[in-house]
Amino acid sequence: MEDREQTGASGAGAANGEAGDVGEPWDFAGRGRAARITNLPPVTGPLSRLDQSVKHKLGTWQATAICGNDITSSCLYVSALCAAQAGVLAPLVLLIVAGVLYLFRKVYAEVGSALPLNGGTYTVLLNTTNKRTAAAAACLTLLSYVATAVISANEAMHYAHNLLPALDVGSATVALLGLFAFLGIVGISESAAVALGIFVLHMATLAILSLSGLWVVLNDPSLLIANWHLPNGDGVFHALVFGFAAAMLGISGFESSANFIEEQKKGVFPKTLRNMWIAVAVFNPLISLLSLGLMPLAEIQQVPPDLLARMGELSLGHWLHIWVSLDAVAVLSGAVLTSYVGVTGLVRRMSLDRCLPQCLLRENPWRKTNHWIILGFFLLCVSILGVTGGRIEILAGVYTLAFLCVMALFAIGNILLKSRRSRLPRATRASLPTVIAALAAVLVGIVGNVALDPANVRVFLIYYGVALLVVALMFTRIRLMKGLLFISKAAVERLRAANDALREPIVRSIDEINRRSVIYFADERDDISILNRAALYVLENEQSNRMMIVHVYDHEDNIPGHFASNLETIDRLYPQLRVDFLAVRGEFGPQIIEALSRKLKVPKNYMFIGTPGDHFPHRVEELGGVRLIL
Repeated sequence: MEDREQTGASGAGAANGEAGDVGEPWDFAGRGRAARITNLPPVTGPLSRLDQSVKHKLGTWQATAICGNDITSSCLYVSALCAAQAGVLAPLVLLIVAGVLYLFRKVYAEVGSALPLNGGTYTVLLNTTNKRTAAAAACLTLLSYVATAVISANEAMHYAHNLLPALDVGSATVALLGLFAFLGIVGISESAAVALGIFVLHMATLAILSLSGLWVVLNDPSLLIANWHLPNGDGVFHALVFGFAAAMLGISGFESSANFIEEQKKGVFPKTLRNMWIAVAVFNPLISLLSLGLMPLAEIQQVPPDLLARMGELSLGHWLHIWVSLDAVAVLSGAVLTSYVGVTGLVRRMSLDRCLPQCLLRENPWRKTNHWIILGFFLLCVSILGVTGGRIEILAGVYTLAFLCVMALFAIGNILLKSRRSRLPRATRASLPTVIAALAAVLVGIVGNVALDPANVRVFLIYYGVALLVVALMFTRIRLMKGLLFISKAAVERLRAANDALREPIVRSIDEINRRSVIYFADERDDISILNRAALYVLENEQSNRMMIVHVYDHEDNIPGHFASNLETIDRLYPQLRVDFLAVRGEFGPQIIEALSRKLKVPKNYMFIGTPGDHFPHRVEELGGVRLIL
């Protein structure tokens, strides 16, 4: 390897007082240097992926089962919640919600084909906006995971109460959450085979319950007719709007497939969206309709937490009551486990991107699992359970608000993908009217849920605010450290020794944060405006004062001559950012990215490129996490 460094006229800049107007020493990163690698060693072994090991790709039914257990578990409680607001119009409202979900199939499919990367809303906003916006969206996803785990565990124990009448639901809910926290720490995570077994059992249970209930109602439709003729005191408009707001909980979990898209085989993702939509469109309205034929509307509107078990008792007797309860415990427990697995992956990714504290990445030495993430999630779940008193209406309200905000942001991310990353290839496209209609429907659901019970909003804002505060502290920690240093200097002016002792670790921490380089791959067409935009992105979004411009060339004569003068201009324009240049002989692609990541010890999620066009020879997911910033 041939390494050459050019310091130019900048080497002594700081020493000569050139950086004196930028404040403290860390505000001047030093002048950039140029180097060249002519014989980068070839990569051996499999290419690494961001925070992922090589895994067996999931097929259609395995992937459907993992996300399907989440979304279809909502039918165990959404019928009663919807009927509480919409009355006898609940089946119609649930059909409308299924129509909204049909629109979101295209929205999610387009984003998934353009950016087939894990992370869902966080990933699409990270690649279309900036890290702060993506982190704010990720906080909503975290809150959604918390609400999913709590409401699923609480509902599972209500159904378990049918099997063990002496069971205390509140204590059992905490115990179930603690059990899955323990399983997560010892390393037992969700198995696709187990998830598929639970999903098949759940679909069979819903089919038997629906067929038996349909048989009873067809033989004696008197109760259905009586319920249907009951007056609606609040009017049809109120029933449709507020019933729609409550019924949106029935599609929660639809976003989960996008969170593990990289583990799915090619072409599987849109099939999981189709399968989830079919399950929701068939079972949610049907079960709601059958409940009106089996139970008085007033009893349904009391929101019994074991509605389907009661329907089983009324249709085929006590044995179906027991079967439905067992199935509910299994599928809802699976949703709790999905929440633990999902939140661990999301928090790891946010910690790797330095949106959350690095201590969350610590692994216990015996099982290599992230115990602090799991324990923190368990404590959050227990706290929200205590704040809401286990009331399903409040839990569902918080859950629905978080989930709908995530859906709305995903639709906005789709619009931004169309406008800012239009050159990015994609197999599926959702028309702009479709995306806008889907977004409008979700916004109606959000407004309706806020109007239903403002108490839900308070609980939601408290937990979302805490999550945002932690993320905001991570983004402003250098400023906070500088402020702390300023205060300490003023407070201990007469105690300089103590001040120096405090200054040293703070300066070392700032330097450690700033020291990590980020890489922007530039080609010969990148002029000074493109390079300037890349530098501004780093300054605005990354906590680093070192940027390396890498150009991959096949022959030395092809190294653009304008790079040197352009980069020198940018280097002097931003004294707080050190801009280095590295020319690498080879062909740009996954291999050279992997090799540079290993040699320079720069993670792939700190490597950036401009948006590739239709003739780009590689898919974005093949680059291992390289981010699009222009």
